[in-house]
Amino acid sequence: MNVQSDVNIGLVGHVDHGKTTLTKALSGIWTDTHSEETKRGISIRLGYADIEFRKCPSCDEPECYTTSKVCEHCGSETELISKISFVDAPGHETLMATMLSGAAIMDGAVLVIAANEKCPQPQTKEHLMALDVIGVKDVIVVQNKIDIVSKERAIESYEEIKEFVKGTCAENAPIIPVSAQQGANMDVLIQAMYNRIRPPERNTEKSALMHVARSFDINKPGSNVDNLKGGVIGGSLVQGVLKVGDMIEIKPGISNNNKWINLKSEIIGLEANGHKIDEVGPGGLVGIATKLDPSLTKADSLSGSVAGEVDTLPDVLDSFEMEAHLLDRVVGTKEERDVVPIKLKEPLMINCGTTTTIGVVSSTKNNKIKVNLKLPVCASPGDRVALSRRVGARWRLIGYGIIV
Repeated sequence: MNVQSDVNIGLVGHVDHGKTTLTKALSGIWTDTHSEETKRGISIRLGYADIEFRKCPSCDEPECYTTSKVCEHCGSETELISKISFVDAPGHETLMATMLSGAAIMDGAVLVIAANEKCPQPQTKEHLMALDVIGVKDVIVVQNKIDIVSKERAIESYEEIKEFVKGTCAENAPIIPVSAQQGANMDVLIQAMYNRIRPPERNTEKSALMHVARSFDINKPGSNVDNLKGGVIGGSLVQGVLKVGDMIEIKPGISNNNKWINLKSEIIGLEANGHKIDEVGPGGLVGIATKLDPSLTKADSLSGSVAGEVDTLPDVLDSFEMEAHLLDRVVGTKEERDVVPIKLKEPLMINCGTTTTIGVVSSTKNNKIKVNLKLPVCASPGDRVALSRRVGARWRLIGYGIIV
């Protein structure tokens, strides 16, 4: 039985519109586990939850769609139809880089919009633009919090959303009214996700390539040195297969006296959907246990890296040239402004895969922008990167680049 998820679905949208509550309604998992998240009531890091989409053989659509093993309507045993990994991205404007890192491993996305606020809110617009920029095409819009608004406001909100998504990747997306708090309309949402966000074509013949989104030290404080376990990395394979016993390389690795050193280690364990397995392929979020010193993986210190078979990964770049494609307007602020051309010596925030770095512009000839990077990236020609510039006190998305 394949325990890996078939598809990664991102949950995006403005802060406090109900993304984490929706994840909980579908999966039973509260993804805000970081102490600051619990205290402040917002997502700070990327949250993950693995769930199963199931179908009752006895009930009609859409009531037959559920995440329960026993049908809530008729009591029949339900059948597994798909396994999903949810990536819950933070909606706060100061955490846009985290959202962009999450978008790199999304096969499709659910844009959550609260019916009790006017649409679009600044980060609703910024997150939808980010999906466009990163190239996420399969989108579903969830109109949340319908339990706390009048029928008239729900209809008005629906019309606002229809107008807002015109001309974007969500233009023809279904808009599904739900109450995440009450668990209302989850069957309709599951049906839409299952039918609309299908697994992309995966290539298992190519050499393995994984975007690292998290890294951990799983040892408890005060653990005996003889019982210490190696570092763990988590993320999503884009291509290829990894097995227990394989040697992997992690790039760019760690910095030592301003030099970057690639890390190599044997895979001593693999986990997907809470199951220990011997082999992982593309799709879903996986954990890889290694023999690395756990001090190298603690507190997400390797997130943004790329992992794969030794001597097969792309080059580590301190600088690169790209074709820049800029948006017409800066989004994410209440007062929008035109995007002016990129200037020489301008610092840009660059999201490449799950990496976030700063690039200082060193050349702007013939629509080709060259940047020198503060932190290197492991990337190939043709890779797409998201570009943000400093506007006031925040980084704002201004477009994307294609590495040449």
